[in-house]
Amino acid sequence: MKPYRIIIADDHSLIRQGIKGIIAKDPTLQIIAEAGNGAELLDLLRQEPPNMVIVDITMPQMNGIEAMAHIRKSFPGISILVLTMHSSRQYFCNAIAAGAHGYLMKDDSDAELLIAIKTIRAGKSYISPQLSLEMASEMMTGMHDKGRLDFVALSKREKQVLRLVVQGCSSKRIAKLLVLSPRTVDHYRSSLLKKYKMRNTADLVSHVVRNSLIMAE
Repeated sequence: MKPYRIIIADDHSLIRQGIKGIIAKDPTLQIIAEAGNGAELLDLLRQEPPNMVIVDITMPQMNGIEAMAHIRKSFPGISILVLTMHSSRQYFCNAIAAGAHGYLMKDDSDAELLIAIKTIRAGKSYISPQLSLEMASEMMTGMHDKGRLDFVALSKREKQVLRLVVQGCSSKRIAKLLVLSPRTVDHYRSSLLKKYKMRNTADLVSHVVRNSLIMAE
């Protein structure tokens, strides 16, 4: 059997070495390359696409959320496992919306990393034990409430802004991508909060992802 090929993307060398050490315990897995940021990761994928990428969220030049959106669009056959220190609902929702197949915490056990890889390799989704109960409860609530959701009409531009907000982009980044002023983007963000009756961006992202109201491209 051919080994399951993996590329690691994390801006900390010690973290990458630790991941490599854990994965080396399983002879069916192979680390073929490593990257220090999202831009380097995409360059590596163009050269030699792996079966999976293990990616951090917070990285310089191009963060993990942005990189995952590109991977989902250009390399849909590659599985994505997020390995991060961020345990907040917004980061989790942003990662899932961007295309992650699994979400693992950096303070989870060594064994849990191998379990996460095995789970995703088998075609299933994985959520860290630290988050699974909370997230499962939210998803169940969302499914139960979905039939009672009020329809929210959005313009084409509002949908574009919302999609990028869900991907974790800042107003400055959205303005650059859509060729708008940051002030105009802030106006759209405020309008979206009012339309969905949400108090803040974290609640908006959670609501949109949980109820499958829009998908990141």
